Amino acid sequence: MATELEELIGFLSAPSPPVKKAAVDIVRDLTGSEDGLHSLSNYANTVLPSLSRLLSDDKEVSEPAAEALVNLSQNAGLAAKMVEMGLIKIAMDMLYKPGSSITRLLVMLLVNLTQLDDGISSLLQIGDDKMQGLYVMKLVRSFCRSSETSASHSFVTPLQDDPFDHVGSILVNISKKEEGRKMLLDPKRGLLKQIIRQFDSSSLLRKKGVSGTIRNCCFEAENQLQNLLLISEFLWPALLLPVAGNKIYGEHDTSKMPLELGSALSIDRERVKDPEIRVQALEAIYLIALQFLKIQNFGPGYLGFLNASSTLGLFTLYEFGFISVKGIACMHDKIFCSSLQEAGRRALWSVNGPRILQVGYEDEEDPKVMEAYEQIGSLLVHGSESEEPSTTTSK
Repeated sequence: MATELEELIGFLSAPSPPVKKAAVDIVRDLTGSEDGLHSLSNYANTVLPSLSRLLSDDKEVSEPAAEALVNLSQNAGLAAKMVEMGLIKIAMDMLYKPGSSITRLLVMLLVNLTQLDDGISSLLQIGDDKMQGLYVMKLVRSFCRSSETSASHSFVTPLQDDPFDHVGSILVNISKKEEGRKMLLDPKRGLLKQIIRQFDSSSLLRKKGVSGTIRNCCFEAENQLQNLLLISEFLWPALLLPVAGNKIYGEHDTSKMPLELGSALSIDRERVKDPEIRVQALEAIYLIALQFLKIQNFGPGYLGFLNASSTLGLFTLYEFGFISVKGIACMHDKIFCSSLQEAGRRALWSVNGPRILQVGYEDEEDPKVMEAYEQIGSLLVHGSESEEPSTTTSK
């Protein structure tokens, strides 16, 4: 004889809309408690497919079904079952179905499912050579377009949650995996460049998503340094502005910076208040700087592996003040050094990175953020004596 819970789950497939609506509402409410989650988990093989089918129903049914799935997906075991049954594909198909009314909930469901390695692989479409990366490209496009749409409507208030703000959390999740970082850094796709430009958003959730994604991608600096530096025009402002402190910089300082960076620092501005974002920016700078010190420590022989683009990247980091002319000089002959010094002077004029870090450190009060500043300082002072950074990506 069927239990009450089994009968309830059966009603999720009832032909009568009122019965189906009443059943999904009760199931949704059950997922709001630990006891309810535990009870439903015993019927995962039936309740999960039933709820997923309701995502295509009218809003009065699809919304509580999506809410139930979001709650259930916070359980790692249930989330794994959802990934296994193909719920990421279902969610992506529904997300871009015309007239979808549960966009925010579907995005939140994807956030939970990409906490798992298998979920990340599913979203990246690993193993499908023809379709690989399509889902991520769609999400990044929506992430950027929704921001533009919100900015173009003056009636949009902070209380109106942009449903695609949560895509930032998905990007943090997929950038924990090497395949995800490589996809985002692929210059042919141009995804990271698009993502970085969203750091100007007023949404804290969006900012944290962008900063966490950048930081994670910088763990590929050793192998993807060239691709990171191809977007340096956008990368440096995103990393430096959060850690520049509250000071209004004078012309003496801003004249040595790119126009966008100098203009932003020469006026009164609101500081990035979230210390996590400042720490992530500093950790990203550290990871990039570390690679240039590794290049320095390899000596002249390593230059044989540097092509023209890598050399340009070297100039770019020299402009940031992370490697001295004397340090680079050991890497090449006198002719190269002469050219490098000339290029270095021009680059150093355009980006006043060390000064920004100095001012930011003087203004900083949070102990964890100060420690991140000091980690960079130690790296720059001691070079090869510095310890390797943690290999743990953002959570």
